[in-house]
Amino acid sequence: MIRFLYLVLLGFCSTAPAASNHTPSRNMSAEAMEVRNMTLEEGDILLAEDRNAVNVVWSDAIVPYEISPEVGFRVSDILAAFRMVSAHTCIRFVEHTDEFNYLVFKQGEGCASFVGVSGGSQPVFLSQACSPGNLAHELIHALGLYHEHTRNDRDNYITVNWSNIIPSKKDNFKVKRGNTLNLPYDLESIMHYGESYFSVDGSPTIVTNQNGKAIGQRDHLSQLDIKKLKTLYRC
Repeated sequence: MIRFLYLVLLGFCSTAPAASNHTPSRNMSAEAMEVRNMTLEEGDILLAEDRNAVNVVWSDAIVPYEISPEVGFRVSDILAAFRMVSAHTCIRFVEHTDEFNYLVFKQGEGCASFVGVSGGSQPVFLSQACSPGNLAHELIHALGLYHEHTRNDRDNYITVNWSNIIPSKKDNFKVKRGNTLNLPYDLESIMHYGESYFSVDGSPTIVTNQNGKAIGQRDHLSQLDIKKLKTLYRC
């Protein structure tokens, strides 16, 4: 099995049962947070691959999971994230028993997940700043989907303001070739970057070609997010 070793940090941060003392600014998201002892490409991806969706998915659309004791106080948020996905798709999250592949929710400095099935025990990291929507974002990465803004057709829908991007983070905005599941670009996706991600001064790094169209929400799955998961899992 090809092992997909992708580490993707979340989008916006919000309050959680135990509030973080650090509140990111408008141009700072959990995707911009550094993770110690990890070498990252494009700011949030480990071992880049030219794909928008992976081909190794969870068998029968069933995702076993464990919740580590140190994040036991986040159970309600984790279950809420599960519902955001399972309420609209055939994907189901079940408590791990003897399955070889499974997710393990753990404490982390940021919120992070591998993309697709990496094989064996697969961590999903939580910080105190992760909302249920942030966790749903990470679950969708674990299910096999990538950030929307890296699609090869994105220039038809957004304009990247390269001069506003932190120089060392410009690779984060490069187009990736790969499988788009033959579905349209989605400005409303929970997997899309926000307008000021990795900005040098808070000014927009991404501007939509539709005036006034908001991007970067972490509140719900869009209709196209749902359709992409259904297509990927054939349900």
